[in-house]
Amino acid sequence: MNKLELQKMAVNVRKGAVTAVYHAKSGHPGGSLSAADIYTYLFFEELNIDPKNPDKPDRDRFVLSKGHTAPGYYSALANRGFFPVEDLVTLRKVGSYLQGHPDKKHIPGVDMSSGSLGQGISAAVGMALSAKLSNDSYRVYTLLGDGEIQEGQVWEAAMFAGHRKLDNFVAIVDNNGLQIDGSVEDVCSPYPIDEKFKAFGFHVISVDGHDFDALKAAFDEAKATKGKPTAIIAKTVKGKGVSFMENQVGWHGTAPNDEQYAQAMEELEKAGESLCQK
Repeated sequence: MNKLELQKMAVNVRKGAVTAVYHAKSGHPGGSLSAADIYTYLFFEELNIDPKNPDKPDRDRFVLSKGHTAPGYYSALANRGFFPVEDLVTLRKVGSYLQGHPDKKHIPGVDMSSGSLGQGISAAVGMALSAKLSNDSYRVYTLLGDGEIQEGQVWEAAMFAGHRKLDNFVAIVDNNGLQIDGSVEDVCSPYPIDEKFKAFGFHVISVDGHDFDALKAAFDEAKATKGKPTAIIAKTVKGKGVSFMENQVGWHGTAPNDEQYAQAMEELEKAGESLCQK
């Protein structure tokens, strides 16, 4: 996909995430929207995956460590063709395979059940080590929240990845600055995030997480880096793409009402239309 196509797809990913949370009457829109461009780049450009063969042995692995932002993840998977986009409205419904956190047993394309914060990166590092031990070519990617990296287990995993020189492993931090209780800086500051990952033996790249050119350059650089795992620190805006959700901590885990949903979808429709005119 070219940059414009990725931008259009990101709008669709955002629409799917907002629609899913609205119909569920619960869920996490803020972090789903901040990560939407990252999800879009990964699933439509970066990852070696095949929706027709979700379990192919040489596929790249992705672990959503901040599992509560499943609405954005599901929307990316659905738009990529792993399951019908229409099923997004069943999010969190009784009997639906699309529950509040990713479930690898029931959702095509999901490589790890996740949601207990801090644990996803550990599983991802294990996958990367497995590839090294088996001489397999697949790469492993994990997406963390900046609030999530307050968990000690994250740094145990980082220490291990650096020690084992897992250059097939990429940790992406969605640095939107907000978590459920407020700003990450006020709750328990993780800064400087870049220096911490460097101290654990990572090659570190800082990018604008909404700029597809910057994301491409970062992931290309990660692939070219040998002898070290890579951490991509992506500066993002919580709730990106919906004006009244942007940089508002209250939208971490709140569903829009009817009026808010209508406004959000109108804004996203207009964003998509303006891209179509380019």
